[in-house]
Amino acid sequence: MIENNSFDINPDRLSPLVLAFIGDTVFDLLVRGQLIAGCETPVKEMHRAASAMVCARAQSVGVKKILPVLTQEEHSVFLRGRNSHPGAVPKNQTSADYHYATGLESLFGWLYLKNRFDRIKELFSIITVSD
Repeated sequence: MIENNSFDINPDRLSPLVLAFIGDTVFDLLVRGQLIAGCETPVKEMHRAASAMVCARAQSVGVKKILPVLTQEEHSVFLRGRNSHPGAVPKNQTSADYHYATGLESLFGWLYLKNRFDRIKELFSIITVSD
């Protein structure tokens, strides 16, 4: 992940959907990095695996794992994202999953713009731990 965020942006002033816009990329980059780490898997299979991990359903499951460890401020950012109105929900996703995923992406975007990379890694590791 690019850990030298030098953007002069106050994430507290951005809409949750703008935070989700950047957070989606942050989350996707983490997933792809995890998939290539020490792996000799063909790219086509890695793409399928990445798509399965970045979809709203998987993100909804993942966010429920981290909810108990979020700070009050992080939880507030997540709720702002979850309660936002992103428009049309993709036909293969439930509305609830899509809203939870938007909340997760908002949180990751906010943490990224706050330069809280260690916290992003910590939360991502909780999300990707198998039950």
